[in-house]
Amino acid sequence: MEASNQVAIVGYAQSPVRRHADQTLGGLTVETARRAIEDAGLTLSQMDGFVTASLFPTAGAHAAEDGVSLVSANWLAEHLQINPNYAAGFQGFGQIPGAVSMAVNAVMSGAADYVLVHRALHNPQGSYHANPIQEARGSQQWTVPQGYFGPVAMIALAYNEYLQRYGATRDAMAAVVSEARKNGARVPWSYWFEKPLSAEEYLAAPMINDPICRFDCDLPVDGVAAFVFTSAERARDLQHRPVYVAGYATGAPVTRRLPLHWPLDDIMDVGAETGRRLWDRSGVRPSEVDLPQVYDGFSPFVYFWIESLGFCPVGEAHRLVLDGGIDSDRPGALPVLSGGGALGNGRMHGVPQMLECYLQLSGRAGERQRQDASIGVACHSSPHFGGAVVYSAHQF
Repeated sequence: MEASNQVAIVGYAQSPVRRHADQTLGGLTVETARRAIEDAGLTLSQMDGFVTASLFPTAGAHAAEDGVSLVSANWLAEHLQINPNYAAGFQGFGQIPGAVSMAVNAVMSGAADYVLVHRALHNPQGSYHANPIQEARGSQQWTVPQGYFGPVAMIALAYNEYLQRYGATRDAMAAVVSEARKNGARVPWSYWFEKPLSAEEYLAAPMINDPICRFDCDLPVDGVAAFVFTSAERARDLQHRPVYVAGYATGAPVTRRLPLHWPLDDIMDVGAETGRRLWDRSGVRPSEVDLPQVYDGFSPFVYFWIESLGFCPVGEAHRLVLDGGIDSDRPGALPVLSGGGALGNGRMHGVPQMLECYLQLSGRAGERQRQDASIGVACHSSPHFGGAVVYSAHQF
């Protein structure tokens, strides 16, 4: 990829992750953006690019209102009193990898010198996926009356396929979720700070949509993260060690399905193609990655990403987990949830994965710093409706 290692993250800010923040999402985003710009050693007047993916991720009847339930790039620039050269929002598959790709392209093309990428997540009052509809129209008429509605039913279908096809058990998933919570409990801004979860607590939790229980789902929250991107050349003069974007890839199925019908084969076939794109574009191979951060908005995504990216054979992720293969405290293991992920932080989408890559590769993870962290991968969403970014501590 021509842009490989030519654009870098040079600063960041992460708000506290709360069930409900004590200020508006817009106000929290402005505050977080200011801190990220200051962290990069820049001024507001130097920021000339803004990018986000402002999807409001609820299947309920809540209104999508700029500055309230989501924050667009244009809204943020306006409320920072900046007239930018470039402002854009990504609306495709793989929200955060897509936003990163737009920031990289803006810098590489000269459309902007310093681009702020933010992600703002809102948890509305009331039931997050409340469904007030009285009738189901269109394609939903074939699923909603039977109770097949919303993302929990969607992932339960694919997870059931995985359990039955590969002989996996919920004991393995208990290890996944307790690993995420263990690491999230170490992150000061996390909703789950100092609140680890045992495997026994996981297994005792009530089912929501068998075999998905409450702890298999990330918690809706209010939270904002912001990152500053610029060219590798400009990054050399700034105060923090740059973290370079080595490559990125997204994917989407071409097979037509009913909404929320995600067969396991669709996920894994397209996921494998996403993985091939990622390694080809970045020039990196799975064996070279020492900081894989896989997406876990629903716990089965951990299996799907580990296998799609080639960190283990298809159908073997649950055995890898049972053998301690993702224990971030174990030498030689794959630390795929070392930043806590969504299950260990709250529903920040792919922010925990991206942030963990930045903090570790820039040497800014404090007491959690991993030695010799050099190449990281941050994933978002499902392997077949999402994407991933490869980050590097060094240009190569």
